Amino acid sequence: MAPKSQKQKSSAGRKKPKWGKTKQTLPDREETEPINMERMGHPEIYPLVLTTQTQEIFNCRIDEDITDEQPYKLIKKEDIFADFQNRAAVSDFYPVKKVIQEYPGDELLVVYDKDFKYGVNFYLIGTEEGKENYLNSPEVPEEQEEYKEHIPEDIYIYKPPISKPWVSLGSEKEIAEESVKESTKQITYMISRKRSEFGAPIKFSDQNASSVKDAYIECIAYPDRHFALKQLEKDVGMQVVPKVKDTSTQTRWTYPKNAITQYYPRELSEEEKETFGQSKPLSDFLNNTCISVEIALQQNEIMNTFIDDWKCLAEEESSFGDKTDTHLKEYQSFTDLHNLTEKMVTSVSWHPTIYGLIAVSVAARLSLEERVHFSGKLLLQPSLILFWSFSDPIHPQLMLESPDDIFCFKFCPSDPNIIAGGCINGQIVMWDITAHADRIENIKTGGSRSKKVTLKPMFLLEPDSNKEATYIRHCAVSSIENGHKKVITDIHWLSDTFEINRSGTVFENRNGICCQLVTCSADCTICFWDIRPQKALTPQLIEKKKEEHIETSLDVPSTFLHLDLSWKPLTKIRLSKGETSLDHCPTKISLSEDNLLYKAQDKILAQSKAVKAGEMNPYHNLEAGLANHLKPIEDFCTKFFVGTEEGGVIYTDWKMERDPETGRLMTKKPVSLSTIHDGSVHTVQRSPFYKDIILTIGGWNVAIWKEGVMTGPLLQSSCAPKRYTAGHWSLTRPGVFYIGREDGYIDIWDLLEKTHEPALSQNICITMITYIKPWTFSAKQQFIAIADYYGTLHILEIPWTLSHPSTNEVSSMNYYFEREVKHLEYVEERKKIREQEKKEMELELEKTKVKMYQKSKEQLEAELKMDYESYLELEKNILINLGFIKVKETMSFMDL
Repeated sequence: MAPKSQKQKSSAGRKKPKWGKTKQTLPDREETEPINMERMGHPEIYPLVLTTQTQEIFNCRIDEDITDEQPYKLIKKEDIFADFQNRAAVSDFYPVKKVIQEYPGDELLVVYDKDFKYGVNFYLIGTEEGKENYLNSPEVPEEQEEYKEHIPEDIYIYKPPISKPWVSLGSEKEIAEESVKESTKQITYMISRKRSEFGAPIKFSDQNASSVKDAYIECIAYPDRHFALKQLEKDVGMQVVPKVKDTSTQTRWTYPKNAITQYYPRELSEEEKETFGQSKPLSDFLNNTCISVEIALQQNEIMNTFIDDWKCLAEEESSFGDKTDTHLKEYQSFTDLHNLTEKMVTSVSWHPTIYGLIAVSVAARLSLEERVHFSGKLLLQPSLILFWSFSDPIHPQLMLESPDDIFCFKFCPSDPNIIAGGCINGQIVMWDITAHADRIENIKTGGSRSKKVTLKPMFLLEPDSNKEATYIRHCAVSSIENGHKKVITDIHWLSDTFEINRSGTVFENRNGICCQLVTCSADCTICFWDIRPQKALTPQLIEKKKEEHIETSLDVPSTFLHLDLSWKPLTKIRLSKGETSLDHCPTKISLSEDNLLYKAQDKILAQSKAVKAGEMNPYHNLEAGLANHLKPIEDFCTKFFVGTEEGGVIYTDWKMERDPETGRLMTKKPVSLSTIHDGSVHTVQRSPFYKDIILTIGGWNVAIWKEGVMTGPLLQSSCAPKRYTAGHWSLTRPGVFYIGREDGYIDIWDLLEKTHEPALSQNICITMITYIKPWTFSAKQQFIAIADYYGTLHILEIPWTLSHPSTNEVSSMNYYFEREVKHLEYVEERKKIREQEKKEMELELEKTKVKMYQKSKEQLEAELKMDYESYLELEKNILINLGFIKVKETMSFMDL
């Protein structure tokens, strides 16, 4: 692969002359001077482009003669002169012929530039001193070589700036063209006064502006209906520091001007008041309007004129205590009758733009030992993702083939025709169904798609419609050696607003589409992937790859041809436990941008319409944005939640940090770790309404977390009668979420009604529920897809009470979460107080013990004697009270 990329850069740097025109290009090449890297501080370095033929002549072939351990070659000057005689100006050393002739030594050092630091694949060192410095440079430890390529040089080596002469590139001409210049000639006025009038007293008087000739008359602006002035845009170039000029002059205001005046209301005199009070027109007007004014005032007191009458026509149905119409209604079910093997549904996803179309992934119901035992049979069975339509519950519309069973997949938020999935063997699979988009869009779904009417099942189809399912082969799979080693349990597309690099730093998205993925696996790693090519490919290489791909399969699109079998993760994260050599095993992840993907349906529709209108699909030209400069995004939250196989919930950061001892990039320590669940966590999901509220489900309980609160979960349920296996938030009600159990029941939680137990439990099937996915079709109709362990997909209609929120439900839930946060803070404060009290009690006990040891022998004997005397006194009183002894006997008893 390396020589091909060198050919590309060779052709980009200079055009090779054809064999018939070699003599015509000789004069031009003789005039050119050798170009060195003096502008970069290395005048002894001369970049060279060595083609494959030149590498074979001088035995400096890449990856054979030149390796990473010895990336240089000493070439004799005689061999280069012989090449000049054989190939003349065609020789790759011809641009530095003058340097070679003046070189004092017998051998020249040619170094392989692997990272194209100087723009080409090789460079020549033109001085003996530079050769000695390179050959005798101090060795870099092997540990540092691994991450040396990721460390920018400006971090370790400071190069002072070199002053250079300013070279004009035409920017001053653009500024001059864009600058505003006065086109009209300025008129200069000279105002003077007679010398005799200087210092004379001034008399001010009032005058009528209209009666005096040449007096000042103010022109008041008014709108003219017959004239319209259109404001046009104009690009104006501005300097960074504008020119400021202060001028002053002595002037005289020779004409009057209106000034601010204090107004006061005009009042009628007593005579005028009596005249108007006795006038008949005024009394008639008041008598006529008095009744209307009184009626208007009475109406304002009786009713609210600003009330919305439409909202008052019917009372809103509330979910508080209303048990009517709360059960999920069975709408439709899908089962693959063609593949009767034992399959279970592993993941479900509704199509983002096509209503009534849903995709499911199926896998064999086998344990690890059974998979190893029946591995031969499993190779003969296809691993599929099935596309089901409401119009045909028997025949799948599309079948996506994969190399192994898929356990998670997601539609691309930027293009719904792009699908990414994770296999049980650790590979990522990519599909492009653009060629079949028209087929699935024309499927009958009970009504026109543009009208978005209520869906109705259609069982009466044409005899030959949608009977043959289409098998679609994958476009690309990731490399087995460099990917995950175990089953991929979760996959997510990163938002199209940002992208990350190898160290986890966040930058603005250069392509404007979703180009990166994040996956987690049971091999204790979290990987970030980039679907774009790492380096630009030449047109010849692309055509060659297409030809090779066509030989294998004719129906596979070449969208992700550059990723097939060579796709490597951009970066890997391991969640270390710290005290041991073991790592946490992640099962589900939730990024901070996940809640935005629920509201991206309109954006996807707009992008799909743009592609249909004739615009180029951006996924067919992924290299377009690689040349753009990366702009970092400040104050971006790089922390995310992870659910583990041990039942823990980890809040950690994907941004890497360098080890101060080795300098390698390492994963940061988790911000918090809580082991709340008593089983593997299978659901980690952010609320569609609150970006900082996270739902986690695992084992036999459920928990709700708030990002930023490290003391614990806001809500933690008690153990359920059966183990929880799936869960999902409601898309329209912030306080409702659905949880599937292993006995086929689904628990519906409504936090506004109950917080200690589910508001409703309903039986769906007789086996374990494996996945739950709700979807909104219209304002009046919502569905929820529930998959079970036997491979059946149940579609149920959500009732009105569970799909339509109350008026203040969002604010009520927000108040509930805030109240729980205050409760956690109070509990934490009480814990600190109790710990302080416990420490004080322990300190007090220690003090008493110290006092006991510090007492002398005489004091201890005195205390024991006092205790014995008190005992004798107590014994005497008890015997007197019981009547066993008398007072005289008591005296003798005391004498004893």
